[in-house]
Amino acid sequence: MGVLDEPFVGSWALAAGALTRHQLRHDFERVVPDVYSRKGRPLDAIGRAKAAVHWTKGEGVLLGRSAAALLGSAFVDADQPVEIALPRHRRPAPGITVVQARIGRSDRCEVDGYPVTTPSRTAFDLACRLPRDRAVPALDALCRATGLDPSTALAFADVHQRVRGSARARAVLRLVDPGAESPPESLTRLLLIDHGLPAPTTQLVVRDTGGAFLARLDMGWERWRVAVEYDGAQHWTDSAQRTKDIDRHAILAEHGWSIVRVGADLLRNRPHIVIDRVVAALSARGAQLDDGSPGHHGTIARERKSLRA
Repeated sequence: MGVLDEPFVGSWALAAGALTRHQLRHDFERVVPDVYSRKGRPLDAIGRAKAAVHWTKGEGVLLGRSAAALLGSAFVDADQPVEIALPRHRRPAPGITVVQARIGRSDRCEVDGYPVTTPSRTAFDLACRLPRDRAVPALDALCRATGLDPSTALAFADVHQRVRGSARARAVLRLVDPGAESPPESLTRLLLIDHGLPAPTTQLVVRDTGGAFLARLDMGWERWRVAVEYDGAQHWTDSAQRTKDIDRHAILAEHGWSIVRVGADLLRNRPHIVIDRVVAALSARGAQLDDGSPGHHGTIARERKSLRA
């Protein structure tokens, strides 16, 4: 990739003789003041984060979602403002959120020469600032990309208990599972946990009696041979994938597995159906889901009713 194929400081490129003013105007477009990118190449979250660092002339340290993007997290929305810390006040450029803060050396690192907060600090910031149902998918992705153990992030939060939002951060970090491969998988797991079901094992490997690999499932309970699979759009629109799914689920059924399939509409608009189907599958396999108190219908029964309300 050429030097000018990524965002760059226009004044520096001109001073270095890397291009002429005519080339700058004709072949490139301004992203933020004095920062340019090649025309016809929309910037993703990583590109926009790099542009923000150039806007600060290297003084800024990327935070939150922007740091997560450079650290390798998937699913970071390019339309969200870039988050960057500066040691002094500066009026933000369009599309950039400036946090006035000094990031200590122990809390920062570099990715391809760009300063970002460390995975632990990034996880803590996300857990402090984002609503839970946005934070958990972002943290699942961050831990998966960086290899950060959620317990390490939780230990970081324990050390920073005086920081605003740290109590919420610790609660959120306890829900993180790097096994989730997409935000909908994270939200499906949260739905199950929120309604009293045992936390499922993610990326559950299924083998036959001889030890041969059969499948890897999004999440489930090996004890009861019940799994929950989130099917993205490709599972319904791609005929080859659809055929593969049919064969795969037939093989799993032959080996005693019950699969509850979840799609976008179910998760978003009819979550009670998901809970009903999972509870039915687990109960059929002997899972004891109610607490059995006299006159008590159980946590899950109450939650299912509230979902329908």
